[in-house]
Amino acid sequence: MALLLALSACTAEEAPVVQTAAVARAPVSEVVEAPATVGARATASLTSPAAGTVAKLYVSDGDTVKKGEILARISAPQARDRLKEAKKADRQAARPVSFGGAPSVPALKLPTGVDAHVRKSFAQARRAARKVEDKAIRRHLLSAIDLAEQQHRSQQKALNGIVGGLNRMLGSFTGQLGAGMSGLSSSMSSLQAASRSQTRAAVKAAEDTVKGLTIKAPFGGVVTLGGGGGSAAPALPDLSQLVSGGGVPAQSGGSSAGTIAEGVPVGQGEALLTVTDVSELNLRADVDETDVLLVKDGTRAEVEFDAVPGAIYTAEVTGVGVTPQEGATGGVSYPVRLSLAEGRFDDGSEAPDPKPGMSAVVRMIVKESPEAVAVPAAAVVTSGRDAVVWAVVGGRAERRTVRLGAEGDAFVEVVDGIKVGDRVITRGADGVRQGQEIR
Repeated sequence: MALLLALSACTAEEAPVVQTAAVARAPVSEVVEAPATVGARATASLTSPAAGTVAKLYVSDGDTVKKGEILARISAPQARDRLKEAKKADRQAARPVSFGGAPSVPALKLPTGVDAHVRKSFAQARRAARKVEDKAIRRHLLSAIDLAEQQHRSQQKALNGIVGGLNRMLGSFTGQLGAGMSGLSSSMSSLQAASRSQTRAAVKAAEDTVKGLTIKAPFGGVVTLGGGGGSAAPALPDLSQLVSGGGVPAQSGGSSAGTIAEGVPVGQGEALLTVTDVSELNLRADVDETDVLLVKDGTRAEVEFDAVPGAIYTAEVTGVGVTPQEGATGGVSYPVRLSLAEGRFDDGSEAPDPKPGMSAVVRMIVKESPEAVAVPAAAVVTSGRDAVVWAVVGGRAERRTVRLGAEGDAFVEVVDGIKVGDRVITRGADGVRQGQEIR
């Protein structure tokens, strides 16, 4: 029994078998890896502004075009009819509206000839009365004539007053009527201005629609025909809807069903062509929340594509997004934009340009130390919040708490706690105790 205990003790004190490596200076790069997708500098989907047919198609799939180049022409008689109607309505709205001034009412006047005739008659009556020989009768006749003339003058004066009152009433009525007509003209002018504004807008919309029947490239790029099976928008509204701002009726015209060729019917808003500017390619990477704070503008990156095996492309971070996207596992990621440069194969030959939509893996170099005090990554052990390495000093194990810098896949930079030339345990450290002899 004593012999067995002695043998057991000897076995327990045997030095553990470990692997060690010397601490040396080496370049260390810390990399954040993320999936990415290729994007183009710009993409524009060109649609038909009105229902019609493809009258002329000047390009084919894959053609390279310049900015402003004519790609297609759409025949849409309905759109041209709408323009004619809009212009006709605008001309009618432009006609001046006038109600003239208030009607002119002449002043009432009594005939002047009647007054002279009455005076003459009274004079004749007096001459005739004076010829009567009987004084009493003559005096009675002259008195009667004087009384009649006096009554006539009173009646004449009353009649003149009545006529003057009527003239004043007519003048007041004419003034009020003139003010009312002026207000009505002002209101109608305002209505006409509003109507003209609407008809002008209708003409502008109709002109833009007709102008848009000639489809031009908004920028240089590569053409793709068709709209990926997208549905057409509603038909062009009639003039009353353009002017009044009413709703757009349901589409009643034909559709190309995704096939674009000369003579094929197309609906309003249906995608005809797509122009993609591939002069500058970019990448959109989805970086995990645990890594995104390490990524900055200007961070260099290496890119690999499944479609181009054996080639490495260079890229640079141009923007880090702030809008989170929830992942399938419950975590979140953030969009990171990179500009993509050329790529090369292992033999140095130039790699082909990838196409928009291709998937890639991006390795962003977030920390880089060209002359780091480096230890193999396997030598670093995590103990709580501390990073620990086991050094071999005088043939015995010594626990060292270290501060790390850049953390690469194979090597890790040690900023403090160890120096060049030290030996560290890279395998078997989990069975080592402080001060234990190391073979």
